[in-house]
Amino acid sequence: MDQIIMVGMAEIKVAVSTISNGGEGAVLTALGLGSCVGICAYERYAGVAGLAHVVLPYSAHAGEEPPGKFADTAVPALLMEMQRHGAIASRICVAIAGGAQLFSFGGGAARLEIGARNAQSVIEALKLHRLHVVANDLGGTAGRTLQFFTADGRIRVKTIGRGIVDLVCLGDQNVTLLRAA
Repeated sequence: MDQIIMVGMAEIKVAVSTISNGGEGAVLTALGLGSCVGICAYERYAGVAGLAHVVLPYSAHAGEEPPGKFADTAVPALLMEMQRHGAIASRICVAIAGGAQLFSFGGGAARLEIGARNAQSVIEALKLHRLHVVANDLGGTAGRTLQFFTADGRIRVKTIGRGIVDLVCLGDQNVTLLRAA
């Protein structure tokens, strides 16, 4: 049975597994992605998978916060940790989910749109580090739970009101070829 590894707010977790070991691996899980964005990164050949649970877009004046808290610090930290475990950056495929707008504000108050800002900053940070997003499930008004099966790179999203969707399998040969293009 796969080991469940919880990835809390502002955390980055990396797991190593190979398809050749009988399909066993971990399930990196982020619960309650509302305005937060989960970044799933997978390097198929090394069997290295990582998940960052991003809370806010930018780290300016953040002080001693964990690097996983902000999009601009989470992406390089995730990349570095995956490389430390044998991943090659040019082979990493990424899928992202979250960035919902859970609250609306009445009257004339401007919406904070933290979810949309988080999603945009994650996309910008990934582009800056030349990481390719092959699938996403962003926006909306419902929270999500994200499951990343490290044995094969499969990503499952559970959304309130929509149910369970298998978003993508980052370990699929077609996804790997798409990344190389």
